[in-house]
Amino acid sequence: MKKRSIFLLAGIATLYFNNTYAQETPMDSTRTASIDQVVITGNSNPKKKIESSTAISTFSAKEIQKQNPISAAALLQRVPGFAVETSGGEVGNNLFARGIPSAGAYEFVQVQEDGLPVFEDGALQFANADNFFRVDNSVSRLEALRGGSGSIFATNSPGGLINFITKEGTNDFKGTAKLETGTYGLMRTDVNLGGALVQDKLFFSVGGFYRTDNGIRKTGFKANNGGQIRLNLKYVFDKGYAKVYYKKLDDRNTFFLPIPLVQNGNDLKEFNGFDPNYGTYSYRAISQLNIPQAGGGFFSRNLEDGIHPKVDVLGAEFKYDLGNNFSVLNKTRYTNINMNYTGIFPAGGPQLAADFANSNGISGNNFQYTSVSSGAIVNPAYVQKLGFWAIDKQMNNFVNDLQFNYKFDKGNVTAGFYKSNWKSHQYWNWSNILTTATDRPQLLNLVDTSLAQTDTGYSKTYNGVTDMSFLIRDSQIQGSLNDLYLNLDYNITDNLSFNGGIRYSRDFYKGYGVSTTTANLNNSGLTTDGTHSFLTTTADDNMSVLGNKYTYWNYDVNRVSFTTALNYKINRENAVYARFSNGFRSPNEEAYYNNMNNLSAIKPVTTNQLEIGYKYYSRTFDVAVIPFYSTLKNLSFTDVFSDGTSENKFANTTNLGVELEGYARLFNNLLEVTFNGTIQSPKYQDFTGRNADGTTFDYDGNSVRRMPKFYFNISPAVNITKQWRAYVSMNYYGKRFQDEKNTQTLPSFSEFGAGTSYQLGKIRFAVDGTNIFNTIGITEGDPRAGSPTGDGIIMARPIMGAAVRASITLDF
Repeated sequence: MKKRSIFLLAGIATLYFNNTYAQETPMDSTRTASIDQVVITGNSNPKKKIESSTAISTFSAKEIQKQNPISAAALLQRVPGFAVETSGGEVGNNLFARGIPSAGAYEFVQVQEDGLPVFEDGALQFANADNFFRVDNSVSRLEALRGGSGSIFATNSPGGLINFITKEGTNDFKGTAKLETGTYGLMRTDVNLGGALVQDKLFFSVGGFYRTDNGIRKTGFKANNGGQIRLNLKYVFDKGYAKVYYKKLDDRNTFFLPIPLVQNGNDLKEFNGFDPNYGTYSYRAISQLNIPQAGGGFFSRNLEDGIHPKVDVLGAEFKYDLGNNFSVLNKTRYTNINMNYTGIFPAGGPQLAADFANSNGISGNNFQYTSVSSGAIVNPAYVQKLGFWAIDKQMNNFVNDLQFNYKFDKGNVTAGFYKSNWKSHQYWNWSNILTTATDRPQLLNLVDTSLAQTDTGYSKTYNGVTDMSFLIRDSQIQGSLNDLYLNLDYNITDNLSFNGGIRYSRDFYKGYGVSTTTANLNNSGLTTDGTHSFLTTTADDNMSVLGNKYTYWNYDVNRVSFTTALNYKINRENAVYARFSNGFRSPNEEAYYNNMNNLSAIKPVTTNQLEIGYKYYSRTFDVAVIPFYSTLKNLSFTDVFSDGTSENKFANTTNLGVELEGYARLFNNLLEVTFNGTIQSPKYQDFTGRNADGTTFDYDGNSVRRMPKFYFNISPAVNITKQWRAYVSMNYYGKRFQDEKNTQTLPSFSEFGAGTSYQLGKIRFAVDGTNIFNTIGITEGDPRAGSPTGDGIIMARPIMGAAVRASITLDF
């Protein structure tokens, strides 16, 4: 691994210093002057960034291309205020906005495409918003808003809005085609075309990608395989426009979970037999599951399918000038998602082979491990119990956003009605398997040699499965959202402007959960191996079976969110603003499920945020400094543990912090530097209570789990010539605590990347390296294991090892 890192660094350094510097603006410069940028997210009308009283970051298509993010989450690392965990792979990652803790996903922000949600709730169980979205060449730009007016222009988004805006055709026919390969078997093709079918009237844009790769972590199969296509048609007439669009996503992605490491304070080392940079429990040798069910039939699953969403999106947008300064804008979209989700979730950490056998009722040394594949006796030092979790979700969402706008001399007023109906039905079937505690794990059987093969409980496994379908869940949740909103922009003077907004939410949620019982296969007539009955194994002793009792629940939300702000434009390049906002997030799915019989125990999470910002934008230098303070009440903690139970606690939090964002083009465009960082101190308040086992806890004043107090990203680039550019990047993620008790420390780490590009006419050649020093950096411990253990052998999820991608892009 070290040799690979040194070779990569040396190669990039050679390119970095191998030519003379130019004194003119490079063709491959990454930045569009912020002073001229116009934003639409979190505003009732397009306005320049310096005139917007919001904390907003923007990335053009060209900037995204130069960063070449390996996932949507990797791109969002460039946004201050967003603490992003990218170790899950291309999808299934977590984003925490301004220190707001959650079980993961995108719980307090809304991920949008063209101003409407990718799915109404971005944090449904096993349905992170980035499962249903991919960054490709059809993206025109990204606008990422933190806090502020997020709660006025979208639901359940007090942490902010993430709006990916897609390309549209123009009178000029344009296109881009990209071919990319990499060190991990990557082959990817991106294409986007756009132009006019009728000059000045009818425009089209079509694009998408297809990608296959083996994964940076070695799975033994195609870790990622699939793609998407997106197209739109836009008709422009004298008083407005009409647009229709369609998106199809069909993609398979492996989801990576914690692996064993050895920790000594801030020092992390590999666990013997497990490569921390490239190893994973998600491996081909344990990828197939086929087990009989207590209710009859068999349940089969293939780990190679991973997270496999099939997404169909059909939408339309219409804008019309009504005259007398009135206009109407209507956006509508229907989304249908069928997703199979299969992942390996460790059930605790590695155990000594003897200890695991003893904990399963085998005394002394009367245990024997054998390989499932060969039948040979093996003597592993450590064994690992792994959850083989299978989830199927059927989801749909119909949303319509209707707004009227009135412009007057001093500003404008926008009034809107937002309607969204959505439903998610899910079925879980979880089993546990036994393997060697190594990367490239092998399935194991375990028997008690003090018993005869025909004795009850002789075997602790069934073809490597220790707990057959120990958890089955059938549940559904629906939402019906009915929101009215009003936003006012008023120019008090030429330089001083006021913004105020209010949103009234009358939202209805309902759902059900199906009861379960336990059973076994002892009297089923089935055999474990063609000879012995299931009486001889304990693997089927606690199988879950769906019952016929449905628990129905209903929950109503009746709340008002509001915001108010002042923006003072000191001059063309300098501005200050202040904003106060109040918003909320409805209870999450697991909170409803855990409290179906007592919904009074849960409440919407309410937020108050105050931010004061300074912005300076010029053609060569940008800086934004935004101090903020936030409070949250009724925050629920709902991690699902490896045994199928879930945490059910509630807390309040406070956070005081500052976001920094900057860009500089120096020395006659020789050097470009982009920077973003966040300093914060999120703390628990009023976090006391009783654990499930009856013990009490008091976490008042503790640091919020998984939240770094300091994190930043800096990326300097040298324009070697007008065509040749090289960059390095550093992503620093500060020390955190895995748990509310602040027992398990997650050490700080720095991840370095580097790359170079060369523009030859309309063709761009690029090489990008990620984690070039093979840093072992963990973003989370094991939230499914309950209380952490501190130093020693730990379970944690590290970032990916070093990888290199090379690409050729043609613009025409």
